[in-house]
Amino acid sequence: MITSEFHNIRISGICCAVPAKRIINQEEYSERFGEETVRKNSSLTGIYESYVCGEYQTVSDLCFEAAKKLLEEKEIDPKSIDVLLFCSYNRDYIGPSTCYVLQYRLGLPMDCIALDIPIGCSGFVYGLYTMSALLTTSTAKRGLLMVGDSTSRYSAPLDKNRMLFGDAGAAIVVEKKEASPTIRFALRNDGSRFRAIITPAGADRMVEGASRERILQADGNIRSDYDTTMSGMEVFNFAITDPPKLIMEFMKKYNYTSNDFDYLLLHQANLFIIKHLAKKLKFPMDKVPVSLDRYGNSSGTTIPVTICDAFAGKEPRHIHALMSGFGVGLSWGVSTLDFDTADVLPIFHTDKYYEEAVFHHDLT
Repeated sequence: MITSEFHNIRISGICCAVPAKRIINQEEYSERFGEETVRKNSSLTGIYESYVCGEYQTVSDLCFEAAKKLLEEKEIDPKSIDVLLFCSYNRDYIGPSTCYVLQYRLGLPMDCIALDIPIGCSGFVYGLYTMSALLTTSTAKRGLLMVGDSTSRYSAPLDKNRMLFGDAGAAIVVEKKEASPTIRFALRNDGSRFRAIITPAGADRMVEGASRERILQADGNIRSDYDTTMSGMEVFNFAITDPPKLIMEFMKKYNYTSNDFDYLLLHQANLFIIKHLAKKLKFPMDKVPVSLDRYGNSSGTTIPVTICDAFAGKEPRHIHALMSGFGVGLSWGVSTLDFDTADVLPIFHTDKYYEEAVFHHDLT
């Protein structure tokens, strides 16, 4: 296990945005899949509702609105942002990278370090690791980490897995500050299982034979080559096996027990998985916040959404947590996380999108 430690790095603000369009599973999907199927799915997964992007709205719009609100509320000058990271399974265009569009929209300086990190479910952990490394190894003092996914856009309407997902965007300000708690990380991945969660078409690998026609697949779902495919049992078996193993190795290395942390913050994939991991790691459920029942699985955004859902507006206090994100890649990671509840903003809803960035067929 490779571990990393970063000193004098602090999270000084967290904000999340979700689309205005609310989906209640029993109302939205009963006609497609049958009331009993929907009821059983919600009972098994713990997901009852979510929010999905509008027709022209993308995850970068959600991240932009979250960042704009966070910078305004914290009275942070956009020109003081030295690093911009956009972590997402989704992107506005094949090219250019979405980070450059966001740099322009937010009015960030041209000499800030701007990068896209194309990663999904473990995005917040990997993103915070990368941001900490960039701040530590450069003269940059403050960074803006943006994490988000619009998984609904790549989920076929007649794929039952669609009931799992929601869309969300998060913005996190990370900066250098003396005497901040040490952040510790361990990251892991297994590319041999890259097909477990995959969108086959739309990039360079699948050029010939890709079809947008949605047909019945071997798993009983109807989707096209451009829709995301998830091997449910393979992902489930991975989630209850690999992440807890890494977390336990991590805890053993640093002589941690569940008593050393205020909370365990987990990727919100499935309520059964969350409860299984909590039990295996000896965390009582009152120390494991859950948000998926109302926001669904928003991929890399689930941990920031859970933080904002659980701590925004609460009595000011310092939180020392253990967190883990895991999924598409397959990739997974674990880290410590410190923040103050006073720096956590409430989740808000938006239907705004960047009109200038929408290309229509009549434009040249």
